[in-house]
Amino acid sequence: MTIVNKIAILGAGNLGISIATGIVEKKLKLPSDIFLTRRHTGLLDKYRDLGYGVSSDNKKAVEQSEIIFLCVQPKQIDALIEVIKPVLRKDHILVSVITGVSLDLLREKISGVVQLIRAMPNTAVAIGQSMTCLATLGADTALEKVDPLFQTLGLTLLIEERLMQAATVLGASGIAFFMRYLRAATQAGVQMGFDTEEAQKIAVQTAKGAASLILAHNSHPEVEIDKVTTPQGCTIEGLNEMEHQGFSSSLIKGVMTSFNKINQMKS
Repeated sequence: MTIVNKIAILGAGNLGISIATGIVEKKLKLPSDIFLTRRHTGLLDKYRDLGYGVSSDNKKAVEQSEIIFLCVQPKQIDALIEVIKPVLRKDHILVSVITGVSLDLLREKISGVVQLIRAMPNTAVAIGQSMTCLATLGADTALEKVDPLFQTLGLTLLIEERLMQAATVLGASGIAFFMRYLRAATQAGVQMGFDTEEAQKIAVQTAKGAASLILAHNSHPEVEIDKVTTPQGCTIEGLNEMEHQGFSSSLIKGVMTSFNKINQMKS
């Protein structure tokens, strides 16, 4: 069977769909080049109408693809491997985004010579703004194909696999943490007199600008903070009050609580 670099996304939930739509949005593939699978395909009718291959048959999707994204829940991995294992080939590249499942464990379950990559993007992959951390077991050839794909969908960082749990919390869960800040900032804006839509627009663009300054200048956040604070000004007073109320401490504690939880899930 001749495979023309097709992609299969097994377990097309929110993250899997974000990867697929990001790939198409960046014109890396046509919808017809991507297979989306999940148990209840009715949830994918919208994507079927857009031209994606939609199926509940994981085995068939794997047979017709080169790059396979494993996007199922950790508890579903054994059943999935049992189904696809008979049709895995040497030229297959398996990209796992499954939380807590190591590459060594995957290799043991597959008992084959397929190339394995572990990736942790976040849902901003759908708009080409993901932070994706990658780890391999020396699959350099596979990395040459997968890393450029993720680079077009945001920024990538090759890390040691031992740091993948931390990357998941900081990069993937981090989306939710920043969203909660934006919600709080919006609520404060409403309290000061803005309509909700106005307050949110200001908060979101300001957060985008802050992040862009760090990326553009490659500077430390405190350097940019110093540019905004003036002696006896309103900014420093607000910052100090946030610290008195435990802003940095509570954020660090929240991140570390997520990290402790994900380590309990580690396989």
